[in-house]
Amino acid sequence: MPMTEAHPFFDCHRHGFVRVATATPVTRTADVACNTQGVLAEAHKAHDANVDLVVFPELTLSSYAIDDLILQHAVIERVEAAIAEVVAASADLSPVLVVGAPLKRGDKLYNCAVVIAHGQILGVVPKSFLPNYREFYEKRYFAHGRGCTDLWMALAGEEVPFGTDLIFTAANLPGFRFGVEICEDFWAPVPPGMQAAMAGALILCNLSASPVTIGRADDRHLHCRSLAARAISAYVYSASGYGESTTDLAWDGQGVVYEMSTLLAQSQRFDRSGELTVVDIDTERLAAERMRNQTFADAAEFAGSPAESYRKVVFEHAHAAGDIGLIRPVARFPFVPDRPEKLDEDCYEAFNIQVDALMRRIESTRAKSLIIGISGGLDSTHALIVAAKACDRLGMPRTAIRGYTMPGFGTSDRTKDNAHRLMQAMDITAGEIDIRPAATKMLADIGHPFADGEPVHDVTFENVQAGLRTDYLFRLAGQNGGFVVGTGDLSELALGWCTYGVGDHMSHYGVNAGVPKTLIQYLIRWAIRTEQFTEASGKVLADVLDTEISPELVPPGADGAMQSTQSIVGPYELNDFFIHHITRFGQRPSKVAFLAWHAWKEAGQGLWPAGFPDGEKNAYDLATIAGWLDKFCARFFGFSQFKRSALPNGPKVSSAGALSPRGDWRAPSDAVATVWREELRSGLPEDIVQGLPASL
Repeated sequence: MPMTEAHPFFDCHRHGFVRVATATPVTRTADVACNTQGVLAEAHKAHDANVDLVVFPELTLSSYAIDDLILQHAVIERVEAAIAEVVAASADLSPVLVVGAPLKRGDKLYNCAVVIAHGQILGVVPKSFLPNYREFYEKRYFAHGRGCTDLWMALAGEEVPFGTDLIFTAANLPGFRFGVEICEDFWAPVPPGMQAAMAGALILCNLSASPVTIGRADDRHLHCRSLAARAISAYVYSASGYGESTTDLAWDGQGVVYEMSTLLAQSQRFDRSGELTVVDIDTERLAAERMRNQTFADAAEFAGSPAESYRKVVFEHAHAAGDIGLIRPVARFPFVPDRPEKLDEDCYEAFNIQVDALMRRIESTRAKSLIIGISGGLDSTHALIVAAKACDRLGMPRTAIRGYTMPGFGTSDRTKDNAHRLMQAMDITAGEIDIRPAATKMLADIGHPFADGEPVHDVTFENVQAGLRTDYLFRLAGQNGGFVVGTGDLSELALGWCTYGVGDHMSHYGVNAGVPKTLIQYLIRWAIRTEQFTEASGKVLADVLDTEISPELVPPGADGAMQSTQSIVGPYELNDFFIHHITRFGQRPSKVAFLAWHAWKEAGQGLWPAGFPDGEKNAYDLATIAGWLDKFCARFFGFSQFKRSALPNGPKVSSAGALSPRGDWRAPSDAVATVWREELRSGLPEDIVQGLPASL
């Protein structure tokens, strides 16, 4: 399909992304000329990579570990000349450069960050907290910057803002707002960067020296992640590397970038050559999260509204336009754990949230039995293994679980067989109720043409079967002193793909309500791999995973093809991507399409979790993504909220959220989807828009 990638849709800046980099330049101890060339070399690489902001290490131009040499006039004066060189060179470069330098103001020497952009110095930020313990002797040389506000200084032939009260803001790129702190500042109990964040900075920069010792890298990660999470910001950290003096210390050149609690990128440590670590930060996501999080606003107010005391340095940013790609990890399966080193821990936690919640409901209701409809499909299978584990932990016999398979007009031999095999392997009380006679009677009673032999398989035909199954389960629960364990998942709730009222929408406790389809698939794989159940159970679970997702309410066609859920509502892997980005972050549909396109445009593109073998094979073009996203918006915002508003109880599992009206998601049942569908069309290339329906 022809489309021009010059369209604004393909411009990552339009979607709120700012490209940042940590730089570890080539360094030589106390060699200002060499260090200046190292800075400029990385600055040119950053320019070629369309970077917006580059953060260099602490005292970049002079070197950090030069002890009393930092007080030598020759060094101080040469550093000032070096800054003038960098300023002149920056006129032809697009990135904003944040460079470390020792600078004299009046009779004091400060450890500073110099912010340089497009041929001018935007401002100078002094270090607030000076370490003076163990190997550090900074108070021997430097004055602290605490209290340095509303000040100016002469540098490189001009008067520039000086102080710890500076926020740098690009006038033509709204999310590009950053503050600066230096090394020890973020080890302080109340880091200056936190104040800058509360004053409006979305990106926090840290120029660091930080000699490396065993475990120091982990400590830096801890502080960067913690500060980025609490400040609802991105944190860009750059530490000194090879070339610093190793008289008594060593250096690893660690660079890391966090966005809230997510590690986006990190450098190759102990690299001898100059290194640039580049990644795109989603400033819109950060701003939206701050708007949503009232605690952040309350804390800023409690801290005395720092925004009123900070000076805003506004500049025009010469950023690259058009399609420059997206340098950012975009998870194809955002609900699924993607940390290989924490994989079993994350899966154990997700699974046991469900198990623990169900145990509590069993205890509170004093249930004698658990009633589950077993279809042989994913959702009921997962609900069953959760129930089995809950019984095991409570010391209840698994026979207290009463599973019923209820074949209807579209039930396949494979799913029916798997239902029986699974119930047998799990050692539960098994039963079968053929609903076809009752369904035929009901269809006849309401005058449906199917009862007269006509092959009419409409929504009524489907809902009669779904409703009867739930009706039987509720009566069985009353008869056996138990409750119905719901099997419907988060993905189905988002799409409205559930029969309302006395149907699969209803249960006494919806154990899967907080778990999307992709996570259910993954947790079942985890249960098999970690041998949570017997080998026989694992074989059935594996076969369930390989079965086409289908409600099995309509008989197979003349070609024998089964009813396919995903051909109607769309691929669950895409729908779960849409759910995550729209409900958790409130992102515009056009931006969700942009992210989905980058994650799925090529086989093997994007991130997929270990143990999810099919995830890397699929690919979707923009037209396909836009088509399913349009349908998702119509279903989610337009005509399925009334089902979620009457949702049974069920546990929230993922931090990405759930759809309970008593929890994460509250919305009117009679809203319309017009705003979201219009926004999607306004942001897409015209040839893609032409392929979308006017209405659904």
